Amino acid sequence: MPHLVTRRLAPLGALVVLALAGCAAPAVPAAPPTDAPADTHGEIAGAAELAEPALGLTSIGPDGRVSHLDLLDETTADLGTVRVPAAMHSDGRFLFAADAGGVSIVDSGVWTWDHVDHFHYYRADARVLGDVEGEGVATVATSNSSTTGGTGVFFPTSGEAVLLDTQALSEGEVVELFRLETTPGAGIVAPAGSFAAVAAGDAVTLHSADGAEVGASTPCVEPAGTITTRVGAVIGCRDGAVLVTVADESPVVETIPYPAGTTAPRATVFANREGRPSVAAVAGEAGVWLLDTRERTWTLLPTPEPVVQATAVDDADANLLALTADGRVLVLDGETGALRTSSPALVGASLAAGQPVSLIADQQRAYVNGPSEGRMWEIDFADGARVAREFTPAQVPLFVAETGR
Repeated sequence: MPHLVTRRLAPLGALVVLALAGCAAPAVPAAPPTDAPADTHGEIAGAAELAEPALGLTSIGPDGRVSHLDLLDETTADLGTVRVPAAMHSDGRFLFAADAGGVSIVDSGVWTWDHVDHFHYYRADARVLGDVEGEGVATVATSNSSTTGGTGVFFPTSGEAVLLDTQALSEGEVVELFRLETTPGAGIVAPAGSFAAVAAGDAVTLHSADGAEVGASTPCVEPAGTITTRVGAVIGCRDGAVLVTVADESPVVETIPYPAGTTAPRATVFANREGRPSVAAVAGEAGVWLLDTRERTWTLLPTPEPVVQATAVDDADANLLALTADGRVLVLDGETGALRTSSPALVGASLAAGQPVSLIADQQRAYVNGPSEGRMWEIDFADGARVAREFTPAQVPLFVAETGR
């Protein structure tokens, strides 16, 4: 059973903190993450509300240097330097760069607050926030809010499960709400409202923000892959998925098994247009798994050829995007898996070299980075997978996130 340990954070004063403009936000007292009793619409002190999203591509190079490309005016800003990442995760505002000794956190300074029927858009100072130390390349899981709730970090070598205070991150501090000792190996800390689900060993346990265990555990053998949708937090398991939602301020855990008799490989990496209920995952050479978290169903979609990545746009046209081994972006029918159109081969050299290529989708565009090619592309997937823009950044775009969304 997980138990609570304490871990002193690296002093914030020893961390490099850079800003695009002005100084870092002053320190504030730590507080447990909550769904704010007064709806602040995602606003924080010092942030400017915008009329439209300040979309950008924030990238980390092979030397750990962070840069931000503004997609509106195509200007680039240098945000500082972090550890050289072996993996990177983003929630659309923060970037979490992980190596074998910890995680560095970058605030891109741009974000969107999803209020279900409308959105609010903000810009604040961009900065490198600091580090969370741990053993092994961490798995990071985030919610759909970049100003409230928690951010989960799991270190596989030590088996330590950490919940960070996302509100504190939004105000310039790195604060651990809990650090639990669990079983070393693959694991996940998935935030859900003011709770967190910890998948380690062969089970998922629920915890409050102070680390106390809540309710019974749920079986989950070989946890791998996590994503938060508009419905709740998903954790991939060998036999399906665990879905964690919050109802009446209490966590609810459901299992979504794969269809009976399936022989397709399991899903281990989930991706979608942020916040949508449906998510996609590659099912080996069998095609793509589509998980509808609203309906609690899996659908196996055969693809016209094997793919190495997939993401669900989950729009009115049911677009599903996938990446082939030779670097083409396929636009597929999300109901049948049939090919609608495809882009030219863009990132074949990067994929052949084992470089970390990312396929990212928003409502109108898709983005893909090619570290070996030294480029990033914007693709209009609704217009014949047309390459709308090509960017040649000053540094190699090793890891890329679309921010401001």
